[in-house]
Order: sequence, then C-alpha cells, then structure tokens
Amino acid sequence: MATELPKKEAVIVGMGWTGSIIAAELAKAGVEVVGLERGKERGLKDYYVVHDELRYAIRYDLMQDLSKETITFRHHLNERALPMRQMGSFLLGEGSGGSGVHWNGQTYRFLPYDFQIRTQTIEKYGEEKINQLNLQLQDWGITYDELEPYFYEFEKAAGISGEANPLGPERKNEYPNPPMKETPITAKFKQATENLGYHPFHVPSSNMSQTYENQYGATLSACQYCGYCERFGCEYGAKGDPTVAVIPFAKETGNFELRHFANVTEVIHEGGKATGVRYIDVKTKEEFIQPADIVILSGYVMTNTRLLLTSNLGSPYNPETGAGVIGKNYCYQLLPGVTGFFDEERFNTFMGAGALGASIDDFNGDNFDHADLDFIHGGNIACTQTGARPIASNNVPAGTRSWGSEFKELSINYYTRSISISAQGASMPVRENYLDLDPTYKDAYGLPLLRMTYNFTEQDRNLYHYIGERLDEIMLEMGASQISERSNLENYDIVPYQTTHNTGGVIMGDDPGTSAVNNYLQMWDAENVFVVGASAFAHNSGYNPTGTVGALAYRAVEGMLKYREEGGNLV
Repeated sequence: MATELPKKEAVIVGMGWTGSIIAAELAKAGVEVVGLERGKERGLKDYYVVHDELRYAIRYDLMQDLSKETITFRHHLNERALPMRQMGSFLLGEGSGGSGVHWNGQTYRFLPYDFQIRTQTIEKYGEEKINQLNLQLQDWGITYDELEPYFYEFEKAAGISGEANPLGPERKNEYPNPPMKETPITAKFKQATENLGYHPFHVPSSNMSQTYENQYGATLSACQYCGYCERFGCEYGAKGDPTVAVIPFAKETGNFELRHFANVTEVIHEGGKATGVRYIDVKTKEEFIQPADIVILSGYVMTNTRLLLTSNLGSPYNPETGAGVIGKNYCYQLLPGVTGFFDEERFNTFMGAGALGASIDDFNGDNFDHADLDFIHGGNIACTQTGARPIASNNVPAGTRSWGSEFKELSINYYTRSISISAQGASMPVRENYLDLDPTYKDAYGLPLLRMTYNFTEQDRNLYHYIGERLDEIMLEMGASQISERSNLENYDIVPYQTTHNTGGVIMGDDPGTSAVNNYLQMWDAENVFVVGASAFAHNSGYNPTGTVGALAYRAVEGMLKYREEGGNLV
C-alpha cells in the first residue's frame, strides 16, 4: 500500500538542467515545489577524484545502472528487440544534475530554419522534396524569434563563453562570457576554413573562459583546460552544471525540496488532469504517492516517453497508421569524422576542455542550396580540443593493426601529431523510427522497458557522405600528410559511442493530432502536465541540443506560472 504524502503545488520528475531551472524559477515565484530524482545527490565534493579515466570514461560511474533499467532495441518493425546490456551509443546520466554533470558544454542555438522546417522547406524546394525523402517533417509551433530571449536566459545560467556566429541566427545580446582560448589547433582549423571561403567561429562553451557569476548568484570558476569534461564532473566548478549553477539557489528560496532515490513509476491522472505521481524509494523499497496541482516531467528523452506510455497518458504512436503521438519522431544524429596525421607538427592534444574548439555553419541547416542534393538540412562542422585522454586516445593511420608493437609505436608517435574534425549531422524523422513499450522485457519493478525502433535512412546516408567530403577537404587544407578512411554509413549500431543527443517521443507543435505538447510544453491531453526536454524536439538539428532544451525550459516555466493563475489550455 502506497503512502500518500501532503499535496504540493508542483512536482518535478528528474533534476537535470530542465528540472533544476524549473525548480529555481517556480520557487522564486513562490510556488511550493518538490523535485524527485531517482539517483543520488551530487556536488563539487563528489568530483575531487574525477581525474580517473577508467572509472568515469570507461566504466561509466556517473551513468544509469542498466542492470535495473535499460532499453530494448531493433532496426525494423519485423524484428524482435533485445536489451541494451552496456552503455555505448549514448550515455544516460543519473543523479542530481543528470546529464548536465557529464556533458562537454557545447551550447548552440538551433537555427530559425529548424523551428519552421516543414514550411521553409516547402517554400523553397516544394513539398515533393519532402515526399521524395519519405520524411515526417513538421513545424515546432514556435519561431526562433519567440524563443530568442529564453535562449539568452539559459546562456546566462550556464555562463556560456562565445563569439558571434557569422551564419547564425540574430542575437539581441552578446554571450555572457568571451570565447575560450585560441590554440594552435583551433587557429589551424580557422585558417584552413577561411582559405576555403567558409566562416569559422569559436564553439560556444559552458566551460568558463573567466570567473563568472550567474543570475542565481552562483560563482563559476575559470576553466583549467585539464581535458576532463565529457563523462566527468568538474571539480573546479568551471563547467555549467545544474548542481553548481542552479540547484543551490532553488534550495535557498525555502520553497523547494529535493528528494533523492525517488524513482517515479506512474503519473496518476483522471478526467484529463493529473493528480500526482507514484514513486518508489529505491533504498527502502517504500512506495509513495505525491499529489500535486502541476506535474512536470523533466527526465531524459527515454524517461519522459516511457513514463507517459506506462501511465497510459496520451495516445501511443502507431507507425503503421501514423496515428498517435507518444513515441513519435524519435531522432538521433550522424557523426561523420576525419582524423589527420601530421609528420612534423606537434600539438598539446592532452590539454583541452569539453567545448574548446572552432566550427563552421556553412553546411548546416539551409545555409547552402539543397535544390540538386538528395537530402535536406546539414550539420555543424567543428574541430574541438577536448583533451586526448590516454586510455581511449590511440589514433593510428589506416591499415595499422589494433594490437602489437607497431600499434603501440604509432599510437605514441601520433598522440601529439593527430587532429580530428567531426560534424553533427541533423536527423530527420521518418514514420518507422519511434519509441514504444517492449512486450517482453521488464525492469526491476515489473514495468515494461522502452523499446527503440531506429535505423539510418537514405536521407541520413546522403547527408553523411556529402558532409564527409567537406571534412576531408578541410583536413587536407590544414596540412595533414594523410587522413583516416571513412566507411559508408550502413545500419545504426547501438554499441559504439556516438552522441547523447537523443530527441523526440513527446514532440511539440500547434496541432493536437500531430503533437503531444504545445509551445509551452503543456500536454494537449492533460492540461496540468508539462513535459520538458529534448523529447519535445520534432526533429534533431546539426547541433548539440542542450541550448535549445534550456530555452524551452524557461519558456515552459512561463507557461506553468500562467497556468497557475488562469488554468486551462494555454494556446
């Protein structure tokens, strides 16, 4: 029998970036809030031993325990899905701060084209372009101009260091901090791309270029360029991290309570409204019901989608008919890359930061003509210096065996004589890529696992090949004596790491028939439920998603406060 707790005005499920922002803003406005985080508490004191590549980067100490909850995966509808038994393609964070603890910090704004992708593609190329590629495109129900001030609010919270993007969207304010340091590697990339007629700029970074205080009174330290960002917490407090930048302020308001080890298993609802959530204390195994006036799901893409499906809230997506919305438009990213090997030049590749780098947007969005191309959109191309850690960094030329004396000799030789460039290729939705509940496998609590059905498409393969050729061109211009070979994009593989940039499943829009939430991320089917995060993306762009996730979180808070006063559907 579950113990029913005293009612709160708002309950938040998941305390990563989105949950932390919402907690701080609602508590600041006088709302009584409780946050439920299924993992443990984290903070700077937990990161003092973080320079342990084996523990954190290889054995995933900050990540979700897949023995208790995982996903199942298949390529096609006619295949049986099997559980993902080890972290690979993407890394699911757990504990306070979520993936905001172990991210690299690259923080872009999606392009105006992204938010009106269907309309703008049809206007320029005709609807036949979309139909030929079998894409399930839709606009997001909001424009870049409407979202612009919320982007800046998140950039202030995360302390973004950056400079103007010559091909990026209009900004009304400069970045809170100047860009990070120029290095010989970033300078070489910029010179090469300028030589080719492109428009380089420094990667916008949530690694602090200087000591910075954000709007919540949090002081973030200047980056030390130690090279331990991705998969690690920052012991210097020099990376935008919710546990440092936002959560302390939320607690100081006196209106916010954070409960750890609280695994939410159900959104309780009736009559088109939620009444609260059911959760299990994972340490004591006790079950509780937390009633609330407003229920906010701010977990990861998979978490938000699965919780709605197991709660029978919203209409599940059916890929055969195209009806339903929960689980629809799951997207990922493409990662063409190239490594250049240099005979004479040496670089301090062991130094770096998660978002130290330079990039170009000449082949992102619709910044180039697609009339004669067999794909739409594109990707941001970047040369980043994240710090080559010794266990995982073994760049060797093509044809080298992956073991033995030759491998060891060339690994050492090219450790400081190799540079990599990669692109984040956009991912377009198709009817057959989606999320639902697995009919066979269950988690530790007897609930169905989430099932992912996903594979690359011809759109993906064509984009990957085109961007890959641009990468080779740039690397040769940088002076590499030889470059790595790139295989063709075939079937998606869930094992090797790619990016933790999963999107979709609870997508936003202006039509309840084709979207799950409106532009305040309020559910069409339950007016007091807000589902916040990259699950709202109707497709994935050629950037890291966090900046857009943060902007949508601030926009959603505005909707929650409006709902608190007025009730009803907000749009």
